[in-house]
Amino acid sequence: MSEDFNMSMRKFLKQVGVTSQQAIEEAMRDAETSGKTFTARAVITIDELGLSHEVTGDIKGQE
Repeated sequence: MSEDFNMSMRKFLKQVGVTSQQAIEEAMRDAETSGKTFTARAVITIDELGLSHEVTGDIKGQE
């Protein structure tokens, strides 16, 4: 893959990671999360390529 592709991919994934973390932290601050585990789901789509990629995982609230 080209360097331009790699750089644009990294930039996109960094933006997804940073903005998602900020949104999750804000939501967790505004809710009672102690001792609870939340299932998170992220979906990446590229309509033009017919791509839909889903990742799920658990996030534990602060004790």
